[in-house]
Amino acid sequence: MDNQTFASQGSILGAILLVAGCCIGAGMLGLPVLSAQAGFKPSVIMFIICWIFMLSTGLLLLEANLWFKEDINVVSLADRTLGKMGKAVGWIVFLFLFYSLMVAYVSGSGALFADFFDLFFAIHLPRWVGGLIMSALFGFMIYNGTGTVDKFNRLLMCGLILTYLLIVCIGSSHIDQKLLKHHDWSAAFFVIPAMIVSFGFHNLVPSLTQYLGRDSRRLCIALAMGSFIPLIIYLAWQRLILGIVPLEGEDSLRVACSEGQMATQALKIVVGASWVVDIAQFFAFFAIVTSFLGVSLSFVDFLADGFKIPKRSGGKITLCSLALLPPYLFSLIHPGVFLTALNYAGGFGAVIIFGILPALMVWSGRYHKNFKGPQFIAGGKPILLLIILCSVSIIILQLYQTITS
Repeated sequence: MDNQTFASQGSILGAILLVAGCCIGAGMLGLPVLSAQAGFKPSVIMFIICWIFMLSTGLLLLEANLWFKEDINVVSLADRTLGKMGKAVGWIVFLFLFYSLMVAYVSGSGALFADFFDLFFAIHLPRWVGGLIMSALFGFMIYNGTGTVDKFNRLLMCGLILTYLLIVCIGSSHIDQKLLKHHDWSAAFFVIPAMIVSFGFHNLVPSLTQYLGRDSRRLCIALAMGSFIPLIIYLAWQRLILGIVPLEGEDSLRVACSEGQMATQALKIVVGASWVVDIAQFFAFFAIVTSFLGVSLSFVDFLADGFKIPKRSGGKITLCSLALLPPYLFSLIHPGVFLTALNYAGGFGAVIIFGILPALMVWSGRYHKNFKGPQFIAGGKPILLLIILCSVSIIILQLYQTITS
């Protein structure tokens, strides 16, 4: 199929929604808890900075992607621009990123499943049982293929949108403006790793390049608008949680953070057993399950390509086991690891693969290999160096937080 035909089929609205959907997910459940100490205004500033940073690196990745006419993934792109070492680093970091996210989702979905049983059937299930059931369910769907996942995901996305709109519109009446006045700028920087991973649309760039017929203008609009929608949604969610749940006290965001709880669990305790809480529980479920499904499916494809395992019956079982079993076992040994895993995914995995690597690839392509194509980020080497330094700073910040916590 030629580019003109592909471009005529590729909808810019569809591309924008794909980017937005890729960003929005389970990260929302941890962000208000992790940013509670910083406060609302500092977290707004940090969100905007992280959005600009991730959009910039996404545009760098797009620039590198347009150098090659064929459909090419991020790891192969690193191979073409940085050589075998770049490919090896990319593959290892992707593996770390995927496993970190999977650990977060297994841990979070298991807790939610157990809460649902307690809420609707008054049956207390251990979290490890919930995690096992959810992992088995997702493994079954992934084994049955993308079609099964797609149909189930559409229903979940409808539920996610509906419950989000309901909880923001109705929950706004519970907001205490005094709670939004708290600010601690010294704590704001420690939220960056989790915020970074919440704008991780970069995996989609190669697919979108083909989908929009390599039209650089439409691709830029899709990435900018598609990542801007999550920014607005995140800010509204921050205002809701930080304005309802207090920072200090027995049932506070500080306690939720220390216990690795999600924002909806903190909301449940403060608001009480009302229908607002039920909506919040459903929203949390839809958010984490849609993320879990998308990452699981991508991870299985990644493992199949990396280990050259055929996606036939026996191979599928092996791939699903490799994708789901290690995260489940890790969450079993370390319960309540949801927030920590999100931080690790952002502070190490996402920053390297979506921050440092795109800047290095563009540096190599522009100034060493002399690849020609449109440039979306002005400023030359100083800007690329700034992006690399910012990425390294985030890694150091995450290391410091890990050592001192």
